[in-house]
Amino acid sequence: MKIVADTNIPFLKGVFEPWAEVVYKDGRAIRREDVLDADALIIRTRTRCNAALLDGTRVRMISTATIGTDHVDFDYCQSHGIEVHNAEGCNAWGVADYVFSALYGTAARRAISLQGETFGIVGVGHVGRKVESMARKLGFKVLLCDPPRAVSEGPGNFCTLDYLLEYSGIVSLHVPLDETTRGLAGEEFFSKIRTGAFFINASRGEVVDEIALLHAIPKLGPVIIDTWCNEPDINPNLIAQVDIATPHIAGYTYQGKQNGTAAAVRAVAAHFGITELLDFYPDAEHESLKPIVLDVEGRTQGEVASLFQYNYPIFTDDFLFRMDPSNFEKMRSEYNYRREFYI
Repeated sequence: MKIVADTNIPFLKGVFEPWAEVVYKDGRAIRREDVLDADALIIRTRTRCNAALLDGTRVRMISTATIGTDHVDFDYCQSHGIEVHNAEGCNAWGVADYVFSALYGTAARRAISLQGETFGIVGVGHVGRKVESMARKLGFKVLLCDPPRAVSEGPGNFCTLDYLLEYSGIVSLHVPLDETTRGLAGEEFFSKIRTGAFFINASRGEVVDEIALLHAIPKLGPVIIDTWCNEPDINPNLIAQVDIATPHIAGYTYQGKQNGTAAAVRAVAAHFGITELLDFYPDAEHESLKPIVLDVEGRTQGEVASLFQYNYPIFTDDFLFRMDPSNFEKMRSEYNYRREFYI
């Protein structure tokens, strides 16, 4: 068996070698000639799995160590008998940590009170649920917009997007990228958002119309962006105008990477019957990287902000990114994974 794998997936090297020939390449550099005789691909979002890559190859299994799947052409794979697996929810807590470190950090910098504020979550899947849980524990009122869940579960716990935009002082996007969400946050979206609202995007860049966002920034409160259109060739003008800019690393926690790699390995092991790897999970290399529980009960907003910044100093990531945005991919591939925290 032959596997082609993204060399930037952590904890993977040496795992499959007893059972397969494994070729490691940078995900953006994987080409059709590399996978012609491959049985499986283990990838991240940087490898576009479509006809141009897969046509005429031996590939029958694609395992992506990511939540997102918009880099995979599912119609092509289904019609050509290629099984696809993703790592659902692998970095959900990491993204939630990012959101609240950014929220409290920017509120502190701008001297904005969050007391009694309403937190609007657009997209309440794996990540959105974690953000909801943390928001409720921190005392926020919460509005949820998730049309697919509203249809399947009933509308009782959900509201329309228009209602959420009108009444939320914080709007955070956690939707997948598909044809229903591409450009979701456009001119109409920003015309309806509450003046002074926080705006956070840590989902996918293309769910935001960046021109519309630039026009809306004078109306908005703090703007926090982790995912961008046209990555890694992103708009420097937008970087300059937002409060926090980071290079698509919201979910880059140590536990998130462990979870993502574990899910990818287990899926391939199940497909090819490698029983020894069905329960694979990478060991923590250091005790200091294990997740921790934070006690926020009874703390002031400033104390919570300090606690979050101590455990994830998000402004360091922001500063390093602004120093040289052209290093987008290098910062991601060499990122020093942080540990997760919970409340």
